[in-house]
Amino acid sequence: MGPVLAGILQLIALVAALALVHVPLGTWMARVYCADRHWRIEKWIYKGIGADPDAQMRWPAYLRGVLAFSAIGVLFLYALQRIQGVLPGSLGFSSIAPAQAFNTAASFVTNTNWQSYAGEQAMGHVVQTAGLAVQNFVSAAVGMAVAIALVRGFAASRTFASALAGGAATRTGELGNFWADLVRGTVRVLVPLAAVAAVVLVACGVIQNFSGIHEVGRFLGGTQQWNGGAVASQEAIKELGTNGGGYFNANSAHPFENPTPFTNLFEIFLILVIPFSLTRTFGVLVGNVRQGYAILATMATLWVGFVALMMGTEFAHHEGALQVAGGAMEGKEVRFGVGGSSLFAVSTTLTSTGAVDSFHSSYTGLGGGITMLGMMLGEIAPGGVGSGLYGTLVLAVVAVFIAGLMVGRTPEYLGKKIGAREIKAAAAYILITPALVLVLTALSMALPTPPHSVLNPGAHGFSEVLYAFTSAANNNGSAFAGLNANTDWFNTTTGLAMLLGRFLPMVFVLALAGSLARQQPVPVTAGTLRTDKPLFTGLLTGAILIIVGLTYFPALALGPLAEGLA
Repeated sequence: MGPVLAGILQLIALVAALALVHVPLGTWMARVYCADRHWRIEKWIYKGIGADPDAQMRWPAYLRGVLAFSAIGVLFLYALQRIQGVLPGSLGFSSIAPAQAFNTAASFVTNTNWQSYAGEQAMGHVVQTAGLAVQNFVSAAVGMAVAIALVRGFAASRTFASALAGGAATRTGELGNFWADLVRGTVRVLVPLAAVAAVVLVACGVIQNFSGIHEVGRFLGGTQQWNGGAVASQEAIKELGTNGGGYFNANSAHPFENPTPFTNLFEIFLILVIPFSLTRTFGVLVGNVRQGYAILATMATLWVGFVALMMGTEFAHHEGALQVAGGAMEGKEVRFGVGGSSLFAVSTTLTSTGAVDSFHSSYTGLGGGITMLGMMLGEIAPGGVGSGLYGTLVLAVVAVFIAGLMVGRTPEYLGKKIGAREIKAAAAYILITPALVLVLTALSMALPTPPHSVLNPGAHGFSEVLYAFTSAANNNGSAFAGLNANTDWFNTTTGLAMLLGRFLPMVFVLALAGSLARQQPVPVTAGTLRTDKPLFTGLLTGAILIIVGLTYFPALALGPLAEGLA
């Protein structure tokens, strides 16, 4: 079997698996967030944190819950790293330096999981499990909660508890309860799925233990030592929650994390399964599953298109060495090949995952540009857990507004008018991340100290810095692998980019949700734009590529395009 055919067959198998679970998982998540009863373990959690899960919140209160919980998470994880040296199970590792501890705390709380350290040489078992792994769960649950709050803004014409059965009209401006959404997303969705995924990974050879440092072999006359860890359980939630990161510096290219082509495909499935299934959840909650299919079609079109571009770029080999290898194999694991690596690279950069099974810095110039563009679009195809759905819905609001301007009609989406307040919130959401990426990249290239981190000068070196801030501000977490980011400058600036890139957009998403929730639904007329048809899918896809993609075109021209066309 040729490598191209193998890549295509992997793509077909992945699409089939995602289609198989789309309806049951999406419907289950809709029921989770509409349930009117609390599980016993959930009641214990509410009692422990002093929260009333039945109290409805307007968007400012919901936002305060998000920010307060996340701030506590940053402080706790920072403190845990700073005292690592005296904790049991530290494996002899010292405490993490202040700048790096701040960067790591911001990274994992914001669902970014950017790592400026080698995991097997820095983090002990307690920090990995009680700190990083816990944030993998709750940061993903926060993203899901914000997405559900926005969906409730669109679906506010019906009571939340009876949304599946068809509720009576309401106009309260309430978005549900953040603490209930956080706990339910964790307990009922993420924990059960991660447990099953971890068992599968262990059965396929991923390690799961708490062993110390031990010698694993002798190479070229020297010795090599590795430590174990609860890798399978963390690998499962890092992919399922679109977190990223990893126990080992080589991330999902390491055989302890990702040993076989099957585990590679399974991990890609875990990355995509919740974001794609959330479109079904959206359709069920708004009472029209066709609306969910329209969003799904937009996400799938972009994802398949990016996969095709990446495979074409990496399989296009004109040099002798590449012809012998069957593609651009530099930086890729032989057991995965170009096809499996391309699938992983596109999936991880079109979501907020950040895990890698190959090194994006070693991709062709245009291939590296594709990974960057996937993040620059806002990681909405299908995007991160929760963040992909609310990002796409914000862009859907903009697409409807543009359509309304073209035909001279007041824009409406799902029965809600899109006025000045809504479009200002959407525009602010879109502009925040590009501003962070471009300003911080420009500062890093202009200042004298940071360029010492760049190993390759010229267009590729610029791409390394551009990729780093694109990854941080979009809460992705993957790296180009050629940049030394463990400096005070990059630890501080990428940490700030992660925090601002995560929580400022949430402010405008929740403000938009609150504005929509207060509106009385308008009736559908003959002039209403049908947003559940292929025409709208095409309009939304075009709006995403034009509005978001062109924002970064000058920067891409200086880096990956210049390198790829040289």
